[in-house]
Amino acid sequence: MSGFLEELLGEKLVTGGGEEVDVHSLGSRGISLLGLYFGCSLSAPCAQLSGSLAAFYGRLRGDAAAGPGAGAGPGPGAGAAAEPEPLRRLEIVFVSSDQDQRQWQDFVRDMPWLALPYKEKHRKLKLWNKYRISNIPSLIFLDATTGKVVCRNGLLVIRDDPEGLEFPWGPKPFREVIAGPLLRNNGQSLESSSLEGSHVGVYFSAHWCPPCRSLTRVLVESYRKIKEAGQKFEIIFVSADRSEDSFKQYFSEMPWLAVPYTDEARRSRLNRLYGIQGIPTLIVLDPQGEVITRQGRVEVLNDEDCREFPWHPKPVLELSDSNAVQLNEGPCLVLFVDSEDDGESEAAKQLIQPIAEKIIAKYKAKDEEAPLLFFVAGEDDMTDSLRDYTNLPEAAPLLTILDMSARAKYVMDVEEITPAIVEAFVNDFLAEKLKPEPI
Repeated sequence: MSGFLEELLGEKLVTGGGEEVDVHSLGSRGISLLGLYFGCSLSAPCAQLSGSLAAFYGRLRGDAAAGPGAGAGPGPGAGAAAEPEPLRRLEIVFVSSDQDQRQWQDFVRDMPWLALPYKEKHRKLKLWNKYRISNIPSLIFLDATTGKVVCRNGLLVIRDDPEGLEFPWGPKPFREVIAGPLLRNNGQSLESSSLEGSHVGVYFSAHWCPPCRSLTRVLVESYRKIKEAGQKFEIIFVSADRSEDSFKQYFSEMPWLAVPYTDEARRSRLNRLYGIQGIPTLIVLDPQGEVITRQGRVEVLNDEDCREFPWHPKPVLELSDSNAVQLNEGPCLVLFVDSEDDGESEAAKQLIQPIAEKIIAKYKAKDEEAPLLFFVAGEDDMTDSLRDYTNLPEAAPLLTILDMSARAKYVMDVEEITPAIVEAFVNDFLAEKLKPEPI
């Protein structure tokens, strides 16, 4: 266990009081579940979460009081302590985005859990990218032995299971989580068993969200085209509306099914299952309930005729207005080409694809997301804006890796791009051998 933890967290963590704790000691303490708390001292929601999380942490670990330093490290005689109860095999590590050390110190001082040292800025950034953290506060739970993500939305765990009765909050099959009645907007009720044999889109949305309403209008047409083509497909609306009246008004525009608004527990479990961090989000499942893509929103907007349904992920994407948001999810390899040349974009995708497939397969075997997304960018206004924003030269072809969250870029400007050059560039990036330039 300690090998994985040291690779993830480094050799040392710190308590709120500034004392160092050896990461390998977590293994000897029987820690089975690791929570990574991503936050910042300047965020009011993070400050609010820290209070409720401290109480939660104390209850689960059986601490008499979840005060500063409580449970953060083994005290005198800890080696002779009894084997911890299952609910106590939890540790949390704070991963900060603070830029001011004094503010960071003030914020962590009252935390009863551990934190990555302030100086570990590079490691913190790697964790943010590895787990695709897009907003704060975020809390994810990992199996401390394998590193597998157990739950992507720990905030809902704190709200829904404050006593830890469902510990360790592992993912359940979709069929189990969705079980129960579903509604049509005419009031008709169907059992979730009616979904058997169908592809399913789980649609997290709300009327108060303008991008949601825009997507819903497009999705209604996509749903109609897929059904008319004879495909077995159903969508389930999981509302984030703030009132039942808003839910009813919004749902009246939808021809598909919904989880009843009053079934808050089931809506929350679905959010937990898929680690929803923002809306609109469309998760597309195969008939067995396994995820095909989490990027249903992008797929629907890019494929208006639904010819590529059910939208199995492509190793290499052609950069567009609708998928450019993915540039913010983590490091991205972008090969800029002169799209005025016939077939240039397609040839570039074919060049990158074997390398992309190899990287994706390698990390899928470890049940991890690939550390890079792969794009080909032609010549259009969006690409011009990206070049301007990242201060890239106008050369084509131009091979780059862009890391927006780190505000860093890696550029290889050569006359000819070959598979060997791309593979060496990617491998050097993953081995941290490349020197970044600021964006």
